[in-house]
Order: sequence, then C-alpha cells, then structure tokens
Amino acid sequence: MPNTTKVRWGILGVARIACERIIPAIQTGRTGEVAAIASRSLEKAQEAASRFFIPRAYGSYDELLADPQLDALYIPLPNHLHVSWSVRALEAGKHVLCEKPIALNAREASQLIEARDRSGRLMMEAVMVRSHPRWLAARELVRNGRIGELRAIIGSFSYFNESPENVRHKPNMGGGCLLDIGFYPITMSRFIFEAEPLRVMGLLQYDPRFGVDRLVSALLEFPGGHASFICSTQLTPHQSFDILGTQARIGIKLPWSMPHDRASRLLIEASSQPGPDRLDEVWFPACNQWGEQCDLFGEAIKNGGQTPVPIEDAVANMRIIDAIARSSNSERWEVP
Repeated sequence: MPNTTKVRWGILGVARIACERIIPAIQTGRTGEVAAIASRSLEKAQEAASRFFIPRAYGSYDELLADPQLDALYIPLPNHLHVSWSVRALEAGKHVLCEKPIALNAREASQLIEARDRSGRLMMEAVMVRSHPRWLAARELVRNGRIGELRAIIGSFSYFNESPENVRHKPNMGGGCLLDIGFYPITMSRFIFEAEPLRVMGLLQYDPRFGVDRLVSALLEFPGGHASFICSTQLTPHQSFDILGTQARIGIKLPWSMPHDRASRLLIEASSQPGPDRLDEVWFPACNQWGEQCDLFGEAIKNGGQTPVPIEDAVANMRIIDAIARSSNSERWEVP
C-alpha cells in the first residue's frame, strides 16, 4: 500500500480493551483509521460504531473478514479464540494484531508462524509495554552499564476480581492468572535480559470455585541472573518492576498500565553514592503505549517492513508460560 495511505482497521469484537484502549488509540494515532467493527450481536456492533463514529458495523465476524476495504484486524476475543480467528484473518488476506496471550500454549501458538508465512501477511501479539519509551530507555541503560552487571529482576502484578462471569475465571476459555497477567513480567524479563531462561520454577494456587489459577509465583534462571515475580487476580491491586545490577537499581512505577495522559519516570538508585545524590529520576512525556503499538504495526504494514515484535517471540513466551505451569505440577525445575 502507498506510504501515505492510512491503514484501514477492522475490530473483531466489542471487548472492553478494544473500546477503551485500542479504538481510541488508533483514531488518535499517526498511521491508521478504524473502518469497521463486528460483534456476534449486530446491535452491539452498531452501538460501538455509533459511539466511535466507525463507518461500518457487522453482526458476524465472518462479514468483517470478508470486507475487502480492510487492511488489518485487531482481535480482542477470549484467549481460546485467538489462534483460530487469527489464522482465519490471515487466510482472508488481513494483517493481524492479536491480544495477548497469543494462544493457550506454545504448540497452538506455533500454528500462527505457519499461517503468517503462508499468507504473506504480518502478525503480531499485542505487547503494548514493549512500545513505551520508558521500557526502551530502561533496556538501553542496562545495555550501557548504568547499573553495572544485571543480576536480578523482581516483578509483581495483582488485582482483585471474584466475578463468576468474568472470562478469566473460565478454564475452557483460557482463564487464569498466569495467562492473563503472568505474561507481563515474563515477557519484560526476557526483554531486559535479552535472553531466554535456561530453566524455570513455578508455584500455582487454584481457586476451588472456578478451577483456574489465582496466585502464581515463579523463578526464571537466565544465563546472567535470575528473574522472579508474583502475580494474582485475587490480591490487592499492585504493580512493580525492579531491575537490579551490581552498581544500581532501576525502579519502574506502574510498569504495566501507565496512564497515557501523564508523564512517567524511571528511578535509578546507585549503591556507590552516599546521601540523596544516589537517586536519579529520568522522566518521559505522556505516551499512549497502546497507540504507539498500533502505529508501529501500521508503519510495518505501510512500508513492507517487519513487525516490532515478531510472532516467534510470542511463541517463545508461551513456552515459558507452559514450563511454569508444568513446574507447579512436577514440583521441580522445568526447561522451556
């Protein structure tokens, strides 16, 4: 497509993240426009189309896939539908941005590499945190030796939800804490270490009512150090991510869902300097990480380039998720 043409997006579903994050992000971004939206309910699709001034609304996903005036689709469906609808969208000639986690397991996720290669279209997992300038700067600080040798990462992510109707509490739909939010500290530990873990240890606690994991603790051994995290869908809301080196620590406040309308910062705490001078703050202008993600994907579509995060990375992340779950069952280290 010509470089000056905007990417025409279709939205496959009216999920909350689509309506609250992605549609506004595309509409205020640099590279795209939302041209159509679909739901299994035509009424819901029409309501969303009216709310966001989207030209076309469809009462089925198949109609959206058949729309010849769309270049790319965003898929925010429940986890168990990610692979099947991504494959169908690719085969329909559409580029695909699919919500995380890309699949229920690595074996299933690998189908997306084959479908991408067959179709000649681009496919990417929606990993919005990897687009935020703050995260890119944190990795550069580590690369440049600002914290000495990277040895450890400690992360957390929790919120409280006990709704029986919530999709995260349905095992047959890919529910559970590990797939939902354990995803984040895993992918960003790999991002910062710039390596894959050699082995992992995991401990999952299950909710007896829903049959899904509600509390996860994990340890990842990398060639250069360790990453550990805890996440839960039934704890007080909290987010943290600390990158620890031999000379300093980088702290990231609200690492996963930084509001897009305010500035953010990295806190660098040096161990070699006494007093208040040991603390340094690096500030970043307000950034819509969801919009930046869509714009980068749109630029790849327009320019015939590569996706910012290849689908192979998503498959690698799923291998680690699989291994953590296996470790909880085997009560031993597992190799991804």
